Amino acid sequence: MPAAFPARDAIDEALAAALVREQFPQWAGLTVAAVRESGNDHRTFRLGDALVARLPADLGFVPQVAKEQKYLPFLAPHLPVPIPAVVGVGRASPRFPSPWSVYGWLDGIRPDAVRVRDDVALAERLAHFLVALRTTDATGGPAPGEHSAFRGDPVSQWDEQVTRRFYLLDGAQRDRAQGVWRDALAAESTGPPVWVHGDVAIGNLLVDAEHRLSAVIDFGCSAVGDPACDTVIRWSQFRGPARRVFCEVLDLDDATWARGAGWTLWKGLIMLTNITPGEREFAERVLGEVLAR
Repeated sequence: MPAAFPARDAIDEALAAALVREQFPQWAGLTVAAVRESGNDHRTFRLGDALVARLPADLGFVPQVAKEQKYLPFLAPHLPVPIPAVVGVGRASPRFPSPWSVYGWLDGIRPDAVRVRDDVALAERLAHFLVALRTTDATGGPAPGEHSAFRGDPVSQWDEQVTRRFYLLDGAQRDRAQGVWRDALAAESTGPPVWVHGDVAIGNLLVDAEHRLSAVIDFGCSAVGDPACDTVIRWSQFRGPARRVFCEVLDLDDATWARGAGWTLWKGLIMLTNITPGEREFAERVLGEVLAR
């Protein structure tokens, strides 16, 4: 009988170290330290100076493991900045009932959220990255689904979640939100399915000491589908000239931007119900931006 999936808190440094000793004895002597900003879907541990162990944090995220292992090596040569490189394929075992991965460590830090708003160079380089991603051969790539948190699917999948949250907005905002959502639902996607990252946010970007984009990480929500989901950062982070250059380089049609606004509206409304003041403040700012379009 397979072992039960451990609670998130039980996926800790001791477990990661035990798995490394069990399956990769050549790295057994390396120190294991939890990465503070691991994200939601996976728990990440640094192994020595050059490696990272990445373990799914819940049963629902297990399909992302094989997807990343299969497609990251294919995507990497086509992209203008580094992405995670798979160096070890972990297997399910009595200690941990899921496959997992070892990646090379990527140097860099998370971008400063305030600086990002006006960072034209970062916006331009990120847009070039997304153009390269969506123009990479998508033949045989993974269709959207639960593994991608439905990134790449039509935005209409969130219709019920969005419409039942309109009550959170005041009268004028509610009217604008309903208009943005109607436009998003009406904006048909006519292009072929393309590669999408699925979670383009500053938490999945790394920059160097000069704040230049140095890597894009976390392809757990990647898929081949509608690129509208990758436009959310236009409203959530960029402002002024940075936003303009991001849009110019990305070069999408009006319908895709309309669907992207719908994705942003969905995200803002979801985050508006979160309990931390910082998340609510972020959600209010994002909603203000997308409703002002």
